[in-house]
Amino acid sequence: MATLLATEQLNETPRTPRMIEVPAPTAWPFILAFGATLLFAGLVTSMSVSVLGAALALAGCVGWFCAVFPHEQEETVALAPEHIRLITDRKVVDRLPVPGGQVRAWLPVRTYPISAGVKGGLAGSIAMAVLACVYGVLKTGSIWYPINLLAAAVYRESLRLGPAQLYEFHTDAFAMAFVLHGLVSILVGLLYGAMLPMFPRRPIVVGGVVAPVLWSGLLYTVLGLLNPLLATHIDWFWFVASQVAFGIVAGLVVVRQESIPTRENLSFVLRAGIEAPGTIPPRESGEGRR
Repeated sequence: MATLLATEQLNETPRTPRMIEVPAPTAWPFILAFGATLLFAGLVTSMSVSVLGAALALAGCVGWFCAVFPHEQEETVALAPEHIRLITDRKVVDRLPVPGGQVRAWLPVRTYPISAGVKGGLAGSIAMAVLACVYGVLKTGSIWYPINLLAAAVYRESLRLGPAQLYEFHTDAFAMAFVLHGLVSILVGLLYGAMLPMFPRRPIVVGGVVAPVLWSGLLYTVLGLLNPLLATHIDWFWFVASQVAFGIVAGLVVVRQESIPTRENLSFVLRAGIEAPGTIPPRESGEGRR
């Protein structure tokens, strides 16, 4: 094998670059994707859009099939040699700290218990509820306004409340909002407890800013389906501010809890051979020499 490779390299000269065959470019996949998009877009617009999308998708399938079978369309291109030179300024190898008794680095090495996520979620729910009630008092003069809007996500009777009834106290709506807010807050707190150990450098930035902004952006697209009443009355500035307050308080509570070592009982990872480079301590200069 080595002789064949050496002979092949000698036969290749800069004047006769090596040629390879690659699949020929085609626009049929793009046409298929565009047709599929129109096909589903017609479900919410017009039947004619779906008909056009189906025609384009069918044409894309046939054209793409003909470009591959019975013989794949290819073209020959010259292989341009690329000289890669690896340069580094590091003088030593960075090594991950591994606790005693471990032969591999399981990241994260430490995590937070379930109780930390529950405490963080409850603390964040209080901060979020206080800010939401402040918004209700400042805008409408009633702390029950945001509570009734939240209950409408799962309670059908709240959707039937008139404009004046949104500012009044309703026992059933309050109970629904209390349970919903507490349950979701605890689940998000558990998520923070599992997520924040993966971002040890800036956990508060991730939990207090990045995650609430992403969550608010997701709700912006589906809020009309989840809670139509809230979608028509929501103030996005106060909503995002309450999410950020939840994230900051929950993140602070979680990271201040005592962490515990990660359980290392995933045997399938060991069989897969997933290792962390740089975890084995370096050998001494004379070690291993006989």
